[in-house]
Amino acid sequence: MKSIFAALAVIFLLYIFTFYVDGEMGIILCSFIIFAPLISLGFTVYARKRISVSLSCDGYVKKDSTVNVKVKVAKTGTFPLAIVELRPGVSEVFEPVGKTYRITLIGEDEKEFIIPVMAKVGGNGEIRIDSVFSCGFLGFMKLKVRENLPEPQSVGVIPELPQASTSSQLFRAIANIVVTSDNDEENDTAMIYSANTSPGYEHREYVIGDPMKRVNWKLSSKKGTLMIRLDEAVASVQPVIALDLFRRSGQEISAAVVNEEMLIRSVFGLLSGLVRQGIACTFLYNNAAGETVWENVDNPDLPQQLLLKVLAVKVAEDRRITISPENGKACACVIGTTDCGEGFSSLTDRIESIDNISIIGTSAEQPNPTDIPLWYLDGDNNFKQV
Repeated sequence: MKSIFAALAVIFLLYIFTFYVDGEMGIILCSFIIFAPLISLGFTVYARKRISVSLSCDGYVKKDSTVNVKVKVAKTGTFPLAIVELRPGVSEVFEPVGKTYRITLIGEDEKEFIIPVMAKVGGNGEIRIDSVFSCGFLGFMKLKVRENLPEPQSVGVIPELPQASTSSQLFRAIANIVVTSDNDEENDTAMIYSANTSPGYEHREYVIGDPMKRVNWKLSSKKGTLMIRLDEAVASVQPVIALDLFRRSGQEISAAVVNEEMLIRSVFGLLSGLVRQGIACTFLYNNAAGETVWENVDNPDLPQQLLLKVLAVKVAEDRRITISPENGKACACVIGTTDCGEGFSSLTDRIESIDNISIIGTSAEQPNPTDIPLWYLDGDNNFKQV
């Protein structure tokens, strides 16, 4: 609408100048006003299919830090382009950019510039170019570019993990269950060894080159040296920690990403604390293909590596994790979820004993329609039961 009023104002001024000031100069100005927009339109149409835009940035950034996004705009052919207008967009884990960028490629084949983006919430985020326009040099017209646009960049925003207190009731309950189950397992496995072998699992001291996942951290802490387990641990003596980042369709995304960050911090706080205490765990999470994968976590360095894997996956609406019957036999199962309402029973139905289940939620206000105890991480990094 502003362009129409501007054009009408120019036409009115030309009329006054031509018929009341200087007719000859008015004709020249009229010719210019007619041909200049046509030339500008030619530039705009030509450039529309000859603009290429690409994005690149780091795959991860710490919360409350800035990720620098490199944008490259290039042209094909030698004909000069007028003005290219770009509007970047980001998902809710980042602060909105709120800026439109305009560049020209008159004497250059390509240009690069940096867009600083601030990460404000932990989780998986997306940085993209929402729209690209080819603009005329008069500023009266622009056409949307629909080809050679970049794919959105997935960026994991790394939250600071809490040092969860290992003296809370949740930690003690899991540790007691594991110790009891481990003792029962050792008593059972002692029967399968001959008189020439030591009861329970066989061990030897660590040798450079041994896989770290075979280290028995509990025994190693007792002996003061790394001990390698010679046979595989039975899954039933390891607690299962499941991360269920469930987002219902239609949910407000800005609130959802905050709850998801809280859950990630709580679950990894528990996982890291258990592993530091020598309790190996089985960790469940969804990968980028939407499949639930499980990994054995028996090394204090593994939780940080798994965190990066979780942050690399975009949260899909209405998708839960899957607990297999094998994992359902674990001595204890802790399910971290953002929503334990409708559909949550699909996870608990596969667990042999409901007494073995605990839920980690996002806060004390999270609804819990189940009969399963719900825990949350408070401001002092203690797990408390709702």
